[in-house]
Amino acid sequence: EESAEAERGRARAWDSVADLRMMSSFVDVYMKLWHSKKPTIAAVQGWCIGGGTDMVLCADLVVAGEGAKLGYPPARVWGTPTTAMWVYRMGLERAKRYLLTGDEIPASEAARIGMILECVPDAELLAHGTALAERMARLPLSQLVMLKLLCNQTAEHMGLHQTRLLGTLFDGVARHTQEGLDFVARAR
Repeated sequence: EESAEAERGRARAWDSVADLRMMSSFVDVYMKLWHSKKPTIAAVQGWCIGGGTDMVLCADLVVAGEGAKLGYPPARVWGTPTTAMWVYRMGLERAKRYLLTGDEIPASEAARIGMILECVPDAELLAHGTALAERMARLPLSQLVMLKLLCNQTAEHMGLHQTRLLGTLFDGVARHTQEGLDFVARAR
């Protein structure tokens, strides 16, 4: 029988279930934007990468300042988008193009390819996002809720729940491959 001291000195194997539970706690927070009854708007300024895109792409509408850059650099070796919103936002081909390279996406390009709704001058971002929210607020709340639910259910029926689960599982796997562990060691 191994002593408690020897057991503490031995590295613990990766626990995929514990990792899924931990990462799902983040994903559940991001998805609150998606599940909110009322429409949500994200205004992106500066860098929005990795898990930041997981969160932002869960909003109903995304506007960004012209200086914003989006991307998922961890796709190169150390992760996958947990919410899997990339395909739903920009389509299969474009999602693959950016995820298979980890390249950054300038806000103007993100708007052009449908990842986000619009790109506006940085100085106008807050006013633009607020004006968009005020415009939507003119509709009856029940109408907004029904329209959001209709759109979201379309994505849900396309498999959003399953791809979100797979994205979260694969993120854990990617962080524990030999290449992922080597990356962390080099980064340290």
